[in-house]
Amino acid sequence: MRTGCDRLFFIFKTKRARRLLSKTKYSSIPENMNTTLYLYPMKKTVFVILATMAVMGITELNAQTKIIAHRGAFKNTKVPENSIASLKAAKDLNLWGSEYDVHLTKDNVLVVNHDNDFYGIDIATATYQELLAKSHPNGEKIPTLEEYIKAGLKLKGLKLILELKTNKLGLERTLEAAEKAVALVKELKAEKVTEYIAFSYDACKKIHELDPKAKVAYLNGDIAPDQIKKDGLTGIDYHLSVFTKNPTWLQESKALKLTTNAWTVNKEDDMKSLISQKIDYITTNEPELLKTLLKK
Repeated sequence: MRTGCDRLFFIFKTKRARRLLSKTKYSSIPENMNTTLYLYPMKKTVFVILATMAVMGITELNAQTKIIAHRGAFKNTKVPENSIASLKAAKDLNLWGSEYDVHLTKDNVLVVNHDNDFYGIDIATATYQELLAKSHPNGEKIPTLEEYIKAGLKLKGLKLILELKTNKLGLERTLEAAEKAVALVKELKAEKVTEYIAFSYDACKKIHELDPKAKVAYLNGDIAPDQIKKDGLTGIDYHLSVFTKNPTWLQESKALKLTTNAWTVNKEDDMKSLISQKIDYITTNEPELLKTLLKK
C-alpha cells in the first residue's frame, strides 16, 4: 500500500493527471517518468487539482477503521490484561491504540486495572501499598497511571485510550479521579496521545470541562449523538448491540463530526459489518483477526 507521500508523487504519472495536463500547452510527460517529482512548468490550476487529488487519497487512507486493543493486546499474547506487557504487545502489533482502565485507591493513587478488585483486594477501599501485596502472573505489580502513561509515551505512534472507571464509593470519588487523571496527563505532557472514555456521563463532562481540547467519548450507550454533541463531547463509544438497536446513530454521529467506536467486537462477521459502515474505531480482544480483515 502506498503512503500518503507516495500518492502525492505517484499521482503525477496517472492517466487522470495526463488527461488534465493534455489540456494545457505543457502536455508532454516522458513514459519512463518515475515517482520522483519531475519539474514541468504547468498552469497553477492544474497543480491545485493534482494536489487536491493527492489530499483526497491521503484522506481515504486515514478514513480506514482503526484498531484499539481492549485492555491491551493480552488474549493471544498470553500476557495479563491491563499490564504494561499488554500495552507493549499492542505496539508490537502496530495497532492504532490501546485501551486501559483507571481506578482511584483509598489514598488517592490512580492505578490501572479492569475489575474493582486486584486479585481479591478491593481497589477503592485499599491503599496503593496494600495492592502491592499481589502481582500479575507475569510478575508485574499493579501499574500506577503515571507508570502506564510513561511506558506508553515510549511507544511512539500508539494512542492511549484512558477509561475512567466509575468509583463504587460514589460520584464524588469518580469526579476526583477525573480531576487527578487529567492533571497527570497534562503534567506528563501526554495530551496528544491520550483520549478519554467513561461510563459516567458526569465524568465525561468533567473531563471536557477540565480540558476542552481533549477527546472524550461516552460509553454507556443511552444518549443520542445530538445530545453528546451539545454537551461538548467528541465521540460515542458504544457496545455493538447499541448500534444494532439504533441503526441511524453511526451516520448521525458522522454528520455531527463525532467519532464512532464499537466495543467489544470479537466476531469476524460483526467486524466486517462495522467496517462496511465505515466506523472509525473498533475495540477488540482479537486485534490480530481485525488487522487481517482490514488488509483484505
